Formats: sequence, C-alpha cells, structure tokens
Amino acid sequence: MAGLFITFEGGEGSGKTTQVERLAAALEARGRDVHVTREPGGTTGADILRELVLSGAARQFGNDIEAVLFAAARADHVAAVIAPNLAGNVDVICDRFIDSTRVYQGRDDNGPFLAALEKAVLQGHQPDLTFILDLPADVGLARANARRGNVNADRFESEETEIHEARRQRFLAIARKEPQRCHVIDAQRPIAEVAAEILVKVDMFFLQSTGE
Repeated sequence: MAGLFITFEGGEGSGKTTQVERLAAALEARGRDVHVTREPGGTTGADILRELVLSGAARQFGNDIEAVLFAAARADHVAAVIAPNLAGNVDVICDRFIDSTRVYQGRDDNGPFLAALEKAVLQGHQPDLTFILDLPADVGLARANARRGNVNADRFESEETEIHEARRQRFLAIARKEPQRCHVIDAQRPIAEVAAEILVKVDMFFLQSTGE
C-alpha cells in the first residue's frame, strides 16, 4: 500500500510551513509514518539549485530556464525522496510542488513546455491532495516581511504586490480546474482553525479512498 502524497501551495506568507508541520504532527499522532519535505530542495543537489534560483542568479535567463532548473531539482527529489517513501507506505507532505512551477514560471505561451517537463519529471507521482492556502497578496507579503526581519527578501518575495496577486489568481485557477485534487483554504483565519479544516479534508479523502 502506497503512502499518501500531500502538497501545500500558496503565495508568500500564506503559512504553508506551519500547516505542513501541523498536519504531519496530527498524522503521526495517529500512528502514520510521515516524511516532510519541500521544494525547491529536499535533496543535496536540489538544495544547491534552490539557492541558485532564490538568489536571483538565474533570473536573467528567463522563466523557461528557471523551470528547467526546478525540473532538474524535482527529478532528483522525486527519485531520491518522494517515490521511495510513498512505496514504503510513508505519507509525504511537501511544501510547494508542481503548482508553484505552473504559477511562478508559467506564461500564456509556455503551458505545453511546462506540461512536458512536468510529465517527464513526475513519472506518475501526482499529488493525491493539494491544499492551496489563499489570502490577499498584500496580507501575505506583510506576514512574510515580519517573519523575515532584517534578512533580505529572496528572488520572489522582492517582487511587486501586483505580481503576487496575479500569482494568487493563477493558484485559484488551478484549483478550479482540478477540484478533486486541490482544496482552497482561507489562510487569513487563526492557525488552529486552518489546521482543523485541513485535517477534516484529509480524513474525508481517507474515507473516500477506502470506500467507507
């Protein structure tokens, strides 16, 4: 029996990391084996590519090259971490995955290119559930700025509010297109309330998948 593959998506400051940790703890308390990971990253090679992209060093090459770098990191991540854990009946919870590439590197004219990269990299390992933590871009950026303190903003955090709001709308469009996989969660609410809704939806998935 394969483990459950859950991904968390959303804009800057949406609280993904907190909710990943909350869900992992809840599932472990029920006796499930859980592996928490993130993208870009998750392996030594992928972490190197993460630093390259987030530093802004690859920005000059454009969205398509950034997407290729993310795809290379994801291929290593899937092969070395995600696939083996799922095969061993370990639940995998990942902070960002394919939808972030669709949103952050996507353009009106490169959809087929990104789809081809995605298919080649995933090798059938599509998330079972994706939680999109949604809140207005200005609220998320304010949260991210407060969390970051005196640390410089990364390649994506430093962009204008209008760009972040457009990305928010692209996440919502993905959720509308794939409603069985994607669940939009209002991330402006208290942390415990958000976590409770996510756990309910995970429980519903378990019930549906077992036919109970």
